Amino acid sequence: MNSLPAYSGARISGCWTLRSDGSGGEGSLDRLLPSVSTGLSPRKRTTSQCKSEPPLLRTSKRTIYTAGRPPWYNEHGTQSKEAFVIGLCGGSASGKTTVARKIIEALDVPWVVLLSMDSFYKVLSQDQQILAASNDYNFDHPDAFDFDLLTHTLRKLKQGKSVKIPVYDFTTHGRQKEWKTVYGASVIIFEGIMAFADKELLQLLDMKIFVDTDSDIRLVRRLRRDITERGRDIEGVIKQYNKFVKPAFEQYIEPTMRLADIVVPRGGGNMVAIDLIVQHVHSQLEERELSVRAALASAHQAQPLPQTLSVLESTPQVRGMHTIIRNKETSRDEFIFYSKRLMRLLIERALSFLPSQVHIVQTPQGEDYEGRTFHGKRITGVSILRAGETMEPALRAVCKDVRIGKILIQTNQDTGEPELHYLRLPKDISEDHVILMDCTVSTGAAAMMAVRVLLVGDHDVQEDKILLVSLLMAEMGVHSVAYAFPQVKIITTAVDKKVNDLFHIIPGIGNFGDRYFGTDAPPDWSDEEMDEPSY
Repeated sequence: MNSLPAYSGARISGCWTLRSDGSGGEGSLDRLLPSVSTGLSPRKRTTSQCKSEPPLLRTSKRTIYTAGRPPWYNEHGTQSKEAFVIGLCGGSASGKTTVARKIIEALDVPWVVLLSMDSFYKVLSQDQQILAASNDYNFDHPDAFDFDLLTHTLRKLKQGKSVKIPVYDFTTHGRQKEWKTVYGASVIIFEGIMAFADKELLQLLDMKIFVDTDSDIRLVRRLRRDITERGRDIEGVIKQYNKFVKPAFEQYIEPTMRLADIVVPRGGGNMVAIDLIVQHVHSQLEERELSVRAALASAHQAQPLPQTLSVLESTPQVRGMHTIIRNKETSRDEFIFYSKRLMRLLIERALSFLPSQVHIVQTPQGEDYEGRTFHGKRITGVSILRAGETMEPALRAVCKDVRIGKILIQTNQDTGEPELHYLRLPKDISEDHVILMDCTVSTGAAAMMAVRVLLVGDHDVQEDKILLVSLLMAEMGVHSVAYAFPQVKIITTAVDKKVNDLFHIIPGIGNFGDRYFGTDAPPDWSDEEMDEPSY
């Protein structure tokens, strides 16, 4: 576990660093801290925060994507690095969420997930519902939280996998039917009043921060919030605080301060402490940097093409269409026309690899005909934006009622690495045969990311049910995908041998998206580079 250096009892520029060597810490805890029997009235919020959170956070500096991530796997397609997890603990109304957002903004990295403990309250039984209605159920007790689900969820996020987050309804004290899908990121910030109250949870935290705010300030904040936002009277708020909230803080929350790597006084206003936290996180992220493209470029050299590859027969017609679309002098209209022709042939070829079974029908003449029919639940097309989207009409033309999903993967201009920015996939895609569409594949980095998203751990699509279709591929890209995912079927109209130092396919086709849509290519374009579409 990575943590800041331990300086027992030394004050450092506005924050306290405490011992993190484990002495008197995690080893002395049972899984949960001791329990109390006091009650706490139910909270008035409608649902947990995660339901209304958009897939991005807008700060004064930039947009932070909370549903995206850079590569989280190596050239073998397997897990290669874990997210950096920050745990934020503190009393109710101590300013944990404010500190989290200040850290997110100061980090200035695009891939962050903010996970709230409020989403993981247990569903109340009928008897517990009655207690909650009479203000006799203790929501600040460790037993009120589903630590098993929380630990399982955070562990998967740390591994870069997608998770389902419950949406807790504070009115019915239950979980809503629809859960929110959250994807792994470079940094995960987990905040909650009991963030340090579980041993297994503590082991997942790379940095532990305690937000220490004066009790009078926390009381004032609760008064303001509960009166203005929840319609409660001042007497009730004060009674609740003195009878339930304060004792719970003293027994369960304040003792976990000793487990923290950093104690932040004054919450979100302590920018000195936040700056120190951010510096440490940046140093950890630098150590975890991963260059997938460079690894792919040096792998699988001089290997024979895999058996999972199917290349459209190079007939005079196919060769002629390639001649037209590869020619830099070809007009945009002709480029689009002949690209569409190739796409139709490519999709027809891809459909021939789908499973089928014998199906006997009777002809109008009263005779039996032994034919074939698709043997599977559904077919779903998934396009890698933006160029892959151009193949959707060809799929729809030959596959009736096909469902369509979209994945936006862009190349980071600084690192050259693919980054997942957006996806929208049909429900229950795990049971489908998926046709993954991209127009050009050079190193295979973007295609590998798309396959990784579809696979077990993210959307549970079986590897042998994925067909990657592309108009043009480089040998490097073919090898990369086939080596990492040997059961994925790869279908293309042509394979070029070389990729240059800028990862352009040679002789190639140019930037397909720009030629098709009539846009200008950026100075350092890549065959796999995708521009963000306008929604």
